[in-house]
Amino acid sequence: MKHFVLLLLPLLLLLASCGSTIPNRAPIGERFPRVEGKSLADEEYVLPDAFEGQRVILIVAYKQKTQFDVDRWGIGFFTADLDLPPVYEIPTIPGMIPALFKGSIDEGMRSGIPSQSWSDVITVYGSGGSTLAEWTGTENPNNARVILLDENGKVEWFYDEGYGLPPLESLLEKLGSIETE
Repeated sequence: MKHFVLLLLPLLLLLASCGSTIPNRAPIGERFPRVEGKSLADEEYVLPDAFEGQRVILIVAYKQKTQFDVDRWGIGFFTADLDLPPVYEIPTIPGMIPALFKGSIDEGMRSGIPSQSWSDVITVYGSGGSTLAEWTGTENPNNARVILLDENGKVEWFYDEGYGLPPLESLLEKLGSIETE
């Protein structure tokens, strides 16, 4: 069964990426769309309601290849050695066909992620995935969409051009973690 899941995951992600490309947009100042998701620890979430009253950083990923960018952002966050808000990875797969196989896809993700991090990975499938894709755009899908939400679920900061030190510094400035020169 494990081999089947490992073979099925890339096929489903390929199918999910076959849709038309949606132009990117920066939704700064907008409220994060209300979508349902489930963590790899099997906890149900309604985003952004689940984070009400706190700032959070969300890293939205549309393709398996986005993981490289997600990992670079993660390394940047954790080596910054600063008091950051909670960070959640949001793997997002638009479309109904992948949603039919979400259990198998999630199992494949669990096999590559330490169990102590499962609560920080919230998957969004189907219509919720489509909503997020339309909201951020899907051009350059290998780049993560990094989103800082305020306490009310509104976007304070957004970046979708790939990890780099200048955008990390910009986010940290927005968080008030570092002083501007």
